[in-house]
Amino acid sequence: MVSVNDFNGRVKPDWCPACGNFAQLSAIKSVLSDLGVESHNTAVISGIGCSSNLPEFIKAYGFHGLHGRLLPVASAVKWANPKLTVIAYGGDGDGFFEGTQHFFHTAKRNVDITYIVSDNQVFGLTTGQASPTAEIGFVSKSTPDGNIERPINPLAFALAAGATYVARGFSGDPKHLSELIKGAIQHKGFSFVDVFSPCVTFNKINTYDYFRKKVYKYEPEDPSNYESAYKKVLEAGEKLPIGVFYVSNQKRYEEMDPVWSAGPIIDQAIHVVTEEDLEEFL
Repeated sequence: MVSVNDFNGRVKPDWCPACGNFAQLSAIKSVLSDLGVESHNTAVISGIGCSSNLPEFIKAYGFHGLHGRLLPVASAVKWANPKLTVIAYGGDGDGFFEGTQHFFHTAKRNVDITYIVSDNQVFGLTTGQASPTAEIGFVSKSTPDGNIERPINPLAFALAAGATYVARGFSGDPKHLSELIKGAIQHKGFSFVDVFSPCVTFNKINTYDYFRKKVYKYEPEDPSNYESAYKKVLEAGEKLPIGVFYVSNQKRYEEMDPVWSAGPIIDQAIHVVTEEDLEEFL
């Protein structure tokens, strides 16, 4: 039996009190426990940011990478050892600014990993600059006269790129969030979960109360309908839908990669490069 305590890290989280990241950490640990995934069969990969400190706070294999570069590492881990449950975890600044290119191509390849983004509309670690999801007019250190850039729509971006599981949750509803993350981990393919996660220190606009008044749970009649999903993720304004928007069962990158024809890389024999190999290559 796997328990939540099996995933308790040696280091206690140092996030600000009431930070939405706490709910996400709890949800991840709870889901892994419910699914019976053992800590030594789990890998958590992160980039840079407040949220990206999560690998230190959970007992599992972890890699704290460079800003926006978590997905190539997560992909490599999964390709080398498909027996691992691989979770990529970062923030909106990390994923939708520096990491945009990697986000697109990892989704396009349909790599079998789960990507969870703590989306708080600011760069929290560097004290509150406007992130790519900040609304027009948002005042911050980097936008003292108000943000003039249109915010990115992460869900629309994920759908356009080819993600096969697209969902959005809210840290203020941990039970619902756990259901979304559970579905993402169980899905065979690239799963993306964007999480409205208030930064209680640097964002006084997009607060828990702000989202509680706006969010509502959405359950599509046919989650495989791409057109309906795309139309729904564009919904904005007074109400914001949360839930699973799209699920599609398609071939994963691992199934089509010829290197895998001999089986997972971790099970393949190690070949020592010889001088003859080098001469033939040259």
